[in-house]
Amino acid sequence: MKVILNSKQIEQILNDLASRITAGTPRESDIAAIGIRSRGEILAQRLSSRLAQALGKNVPRGTLDITLYRDDLNAPQATAQPQVRTTEIGFNIDDKVIILVDDVLYTGRSTRAAMDALIDLGRPRAIRLAVLVDRGGRELPIQPDYAGYKTDIAPGKSVQVNLVESDGKDEVVIE
Repeated sequence: MKVILNSKQIEQILNDLASRITAGTPRESDIAAIGIRSRGEILAQRLSSRLAQALGKNVPRGTLDITLYRDDLNAPQATAQPQVRTTEIGFNIDDKVIILVDDVLYTGRSTRAAMDALIDLGRPRAIRLAVLVDRGGRELPIQPDYAGYKTDIAPGKSVQVNLVESDGKDEVVIE
């Protein structure tokens, strides 16, 4: 197990992501942050408060459960029933710039599922992808608009994001 990001680095990345998102989004745009369950949800919460402070206005945030949109839901090798949780978006996404937040971008399949789920909820002006870690290895033509940390990690390895709210500490490790 190798630590690639510590808590201080994660904080700096989130500040940098907020700055880049603010610089790349017109001030008059309605912007909202929506995190993909479960760690994207936590990162979206942290990011939305930074964006609100930088923009001087409320930046709504929500949580998106993509379980039913996954393309491996009925895979023959699946042994357990998927756990479907709630999507919690308490605002209209129509005509908003949605910052879709996830912890790790790998194949692009989770992002594709999230975009499908969002489109079923409304018609955003734009969807921008912000990820903490871009590990390469795409299977679909999906790229982040904002990536905090880019690295190439062998397919047999996994990237584990630990956050204080769910794991008691902030760090990113390669296993």
